[in-house]
Amino acid sequence: MTAQSTLLQSFIAGRWFGETPAQALHSAVNGRQIASTHAEAIDFGEALEHARRSGLPGLLKLDFQQRAAILKALAKYLNEHKEKLYTVSAHSGATRADSWIDIEGGSGTLFAYSSVGGNEFPSSNLVHEGPAIPLGKQGRFAGTHILVPRGGVAVHINAFNFPVWGMLEKFAPTFLAGMPCIVKPATATSYLTEAAVRLINQSGLLPAGSLQLVIGSTGDLLDRLQGQDVVTFTGSADTAAKLRVHPNLVARSIPFNAEADSLNCAILGPDVTPDDEEFDLFVKEVAREMTTKAGQKCTAIRRAIVPRQHIDAVAERLRARLAKTVVGDPSVEGVRMGPLASKAQQRDVAERVALLKQGAEQVFGAQDGFSPQGDGVSDGAFFAPTLLLCRDGANDAVHDVEAFGPVSTLIAYDDLDGALDLAARGRGSLVGSLVTRDPAVAAKAIPVAAAWHGRLLILDREAAVESTGHGSPLPQLKHGGPGRAGGGEELGGSRAVKHYLQRAAVQGSPTMLAAVVGEHVRGAAVREAAIHPFRHHFEDLRIGDSLLTHRRTVSEADIVNFGGLSGDFFYMHFDEIAARESVFGKRIAHGYFVLSAAAGLFVSPAQGPVLANYGLDTLRFVKPVGIGDTIQARLTCKRKIDRNKTDVNGVGQGVVAWDVEVSNQDGELVASYDILTLVAKKP
Repeated sequence: MTAQSTLLQSFIAGRWFGETPAQALHSAVNGRQIASTHAEAIDFGEALEHARRSGLPGLLKLDFQQRAAILKALAKYLNEHKEKLYTVSAHSGATRADSWIDIEGGSGTLFAYSSVGGNEFPSSNLVHEGPAIPLGKQGRFAGTHILVPRGGVAVHINAFNFPVWGMLEKFAPTFLAGMPCIVKPATATSYLTEAAVRLINQSGLLPAGSLQLVIGSTGDLLDRLQGQDVVTFTGSADTAAKLRVHPNLVARSIPFNAEADSLNCAILGPDVTPDDEEFDLFVKEVAREMTTKAGQKCTAIRRAIVPRQHIDAVAERLRARLAKTVVGDPSVEGVRMGPLASKAQQRDVAERVALLKQGAEQVFGAQDGFSPQGDGVSDGAFFAPTLLLCRDGANDAVHDVEAFGPVSTLIAYDDLDGALDLAARGRGSLVGSLVTRDPAVAAKAIPVAAAWHGRLLILDREAAVESTGHGSPLPQLKHGGPGRAGGGEELGGSRAVKHYLQRAAVQGSPTMLAAVVGEHVRGAAVREAAIHPFRHHFEDLRIGDSLLTHRRTVSEADIVNFGGLSGDFFYMHFDEIAARESVFGKRIAHGYFVLSAAAGLFVSPAQGPVLANYGLDTLRFVKPVGIGDTIQARLTCKRKIDRNKTDVNGVGQGVVAWDVEVSNQDGELVASYDILTLVAKKP
């Protein structure tokens, strides 16, 4: 081990572990040794015990809102120290732009899940997936669903291509769900993951035991897992298939989620000609996916499916664009593509390109002036951007063999149905793109392609202005795909958090269900007091605090005045003959008048703790309200969320959802909705 190299350590049971060098890790740029793994075997019994005894209780002392706030603070901390990670990332061969995807894409995912937690989850550790469903005729028996922390440990096994983002995109929803995790990065680039974990540990933001790091082998870790644990994997389809049938995972029904490399495709629509802007967008997208991260992306375009009459034109424009790509040491000015992550990866890609070339012609490659820039690059893991062309889509290799590098194959098709058949031969992909300017083409192709792809990008000149591109998984959208792509799902906003929670159905009386879920359930007992609920500060409000208002009889003058005020002169409100001939048999009041009248019944107008009404949820107009009907409202404190925020004056505030039931003189429900308000805390 050279003086400049680093001994990587695992972070286990709250301490950095490992003193003896083992496997040497080399710079992808010049082949110099930069780090080594440690030789000591990890006691995974101790690691799991620490996660269960320290990590889990520490996380569950916090609620969703508090964990969301920690994610935000951690994202800020990593951004403040990101240059340390950029320095280490350079060893992997990543350009600054490549590292930005990994490093700041990772912190951006933390920010995104902080927002998901703050906006979509309660200030507790139980999620109510309502509404409750009546299960009896008298309203005394109901059922609903809840989500709660699993009480286990998540094991994340990650790929080499995104050492930071790959860890954080799994960690963020896991942490938000209240689950400690053990992260195992791919060894080849584990030096960057270790650097990130050291920063995270130095931040002091995480509860002890919520994040542990494994450098090297997972040993007997999977053998020790229990039924409440979860395993997620990103990597090759072959490795995913082996892990999926691990005896202990099968025996204990341990959830296993895989996101595997796949033969993603991009289809140039049959409507696009070489004179169209979309033609150049297609060429640019394929070239970008070939050269970003040197093509080492699980979402990269491996198959570019093109109308037969345009395939030579696409090939020529791609040749011209690829010829301008400067390859070499990313520290050299002007370099736009670095090496592969390792010499082993370089050998693997070469072998797979040789297989692909047995049924395809080479359009561009090493023979076209490939000469990496920089000192010592002859010992680096560089690979030339390689474009192949397959005129016969029946060639099996192009649909079966993936070269995980800057390699893509053009494939000719004769009609749109043929293009979709070629896309499906990939047997499941993470992402596919369709470049078209014809909405009819998109309407036909996307529903067919969706059966074989986890995400689909429709690219035209309008979307191109803001498009994040074919190969960019976003925290808000699902990442994963069917078949070869692993059959799993990651990201997707709150969906990812729910993957680490346990769903259970609960049955009982509405009063009991309300007590369990921490929010008012229709039919549950309420508390009516002399003090109007709007006069209580956030802390003093209790779930079930309720107000039954006085009554109001709707008159023709009400309808006429509301119509004049709103400009809504719909015939059901003003045409006596047409209304009599309608299904209602009479003129009826505006639905929004009913809402306004109900607000007039339950609002406490004087200045008080209720600061603002910022929305309505679940609004339904259940029955019509006619002239002469009498309405009455019940306002009940349904749900409270403490987002731990203050206003500009330093006064704390929380969110309160109020259940509103508006009934007529016969006790029949005519309108139902939730009002969302900001309510001040005590000074």
